[in-house]
Amino acid sequence: MTVNTALRDYLLSRRTVTAPFLAGPGPSPEQLAEMLTIACRVPDHGKLAPWRFVVYEGKAREVVGDRLYGIAKANWPERNEEQLEFERRQFLPAPLTVGVISTAAPHVKIPEFEQLLAAGNVAFNLCHAANALGFGAHWVTRWFAYDAQAAEMLGAGLGERFVAFVHIGSPQTRLEERDRPDPVALTTYWRG
Repeated sequence: MTVNTALRDYLLSRRTVTAPFLAGPGPSPEQLAEMLTIACRVPDHGKLAPWRFVVYEGKAREVVGDRLYGIAKANWPERNEEQLEFERRQFLPAPLTVGVISTAAPHVKIPEFEQLLAAGNVAFNLCHAANALGFGAHWVTRWFAYDAQAAEMLGAGLGERFVAFVHIGSPQTRLEERDRPDPVALTTYWRG
């Protein structure tokens, strides 16, 4: 098999652009459709496709922020206004956020955990797709991925769970080389 040097070089240089450094313009509807198509190109275990997407864009991001503010205020009454405002801005300034939901369910052959991993792979492929089309991406989960009331408000159904919120936009910062863990230090070898 021929070495794909462009892909190798991309994977060696890929970086996250955090949400505060993502701005408009965001992807067009056609670019978003392409990103979601690329995102789904993961091991899907028996063609189950145990995931789905929720897209938050435009004014919906502000509505989501207002609702997160209210849920956070009810959950943590000791928080000050600055902390609550932080929650209101969770889906800003990135022009678009994609929620990736795991729809893992009991199956005769495919364990639910493997279905959950497939949904996680979709989220990571979505980050790659955004980068491939010239956008930055930031994968987060935060408390609202795990809070039942917030997750339902954000679109998760009964028995579903968010595995990621991927903020997508135009990068407003240069990607600097950052320290990364040494993969050799994280590896255990079993050799015969």
